[in-house]
Amino acid sequence: MLCRELNGGPTKTYLVGCAETRKAALIDPVLEKTDRYLAVLASSGYTLDAVIDTHTHADHLTGSWELHARTGAPVVMHRWAPAPHVDVHVDDVHVDDGHDVRVGGLVLRVLATPGHTPDGICLYVRGRVFTGDTLFIHGTGRTDFPGGDPGALYDSIRQKLFALPNSTVVFPGHDYRGHTRSTIGEEKRSNPRVAGRSRHAYIESMRRLDLSLPDKIQEVLQPNQSAIDDRSLRFPTLAELSAVRQLSSTEVRTLLDGPTPPFVLDVREPDEYGDDLGHITGSVLIPLKELPARVGEIEPSQAAEVVVVCRAGVRSTTAAAILTGLGFARVSNLRGGMLDWNEHGLAVER
Repeated sequence: MLCRELNGGPTKTYLVGCAETRKAALIDPVLEKTDRYLAVLASSGYTLDAVIDTHTHADHLTGSWELHARTGAPVVMHRWAPAPHVDVHVDDVHVDDGHDVRVGGLVLRVLATPGHTPDGICLYVRGRVFTGDTLFIHGTGRTDFPGGDPGALYDSIRQKLFALPNSTVVFPGHDYRGHTRSTIGEEKRSNPRVAGRSRHAYIESMRRLDLSLPDKIQEVLQPNQSAIDDRSLRFPTLAELSAVRQLSSTEVRTLLDGPTPPFVLDVREPDEYGDDLGHITGSVLIPLKELPARVGEIEPSQAAEVVVVCRAGVRSTTAAAILTGLGFARVSNLRGGMLDWNEHGLAVER
């Protein structure tokens, strides 16, 4: 089995390959290093079989979409990942806990590990675990980004990762101290964030961290969430996103059944609108990347209530903030998007 870190810095990208079939996966690729990854694959004689993001990144632009465009390799992410273009035509690319990602003769077992982000996963294969931003060497991922949850992260580490054999080698998504690997046993014994700490103590310690935001979070997080790399589109600030009114699926359903139903705007891509999640009856499709140019199509509804919808409620929060900035006074977001709508068993059209 080939296992190689390719970036040589604090942000890690792993090349994992099957020596028998010469097929490989890239885990957490960085956009600016795409050419290097392709060169390494070519010189090593491996074919890219999958591109895997362990979560939606906030500190670098993902290389997944570019690698998919240049090689055809499917993009693999958790089912709660907000971005479009995870390849719906390949089995199990929207993965969940316990799913297997097959790369030649290798089987990468998916461990759903929310907490740093709702769509966090780790990957276990042949005594190794790639932990993304869930577990670091003598540390853990932060939980103060949108969707972060320290209690969920503690549970993910203790119940999923610490349940692995002590000898399992840990390959984290970042390291800022020059470490390259650890083991589950070592992290159980000496990780200062979680070793010997109760869930309550961990939550309190994470809430007191007061970390600064990544330098380029505005240029990175929302493009990664939307798979849009368009410099002409001004993404809202975190403060503007936080101000968006969030409605549950049952609250939206109640509004739709009321005397003056809201205008429902779906900002997914056209192929998503008709996929297995379906769409809300009567909703209007305007993809997020087209919204500024097509806002005139919904201006008659500017005084009415507008509910914005997407896959997981993330792109639609961006769209709701954009509409608010354009003067729409009554804009809400469907929290959890069509994933949550379907989990509540509410009616859809396909």
